[in-house]
Amino acid sequence: MKQVEILIENLKCHGCAATIKKGLLKFEEVEQVEVDVENSTVAIIFNGNESRIENYRAKLARLGYPENGQNSGFSVAKSYVSCAIGRMSE
Repeated sequence: MKQVEILIENLKCHGCAATIKKGLLKFEEVEQVEVDVENSTVAIIFNGNESRIENYRAKLARLGYPENGQNSGFSVAKSYVSCAIGRMSE
């Protein structure tokens, strides 16, 4: 198993964390996702090769939580929608 930790933008609450976990756990090879709201990090434990990490970064960006330094107004807006969805599904 491998682990990667990604520093992300727009992480505000546990609703955001729920959306991120749900989105990343859809990848078959992902075993575990830990979201640290205070430090804006996502730790992903997965099987397979490291080329998959780019897929995780892309998924995070699509959800509105791009890697640190990659933020845009569009990402901020998407993160609010993802946050609301995450709060409703908790």
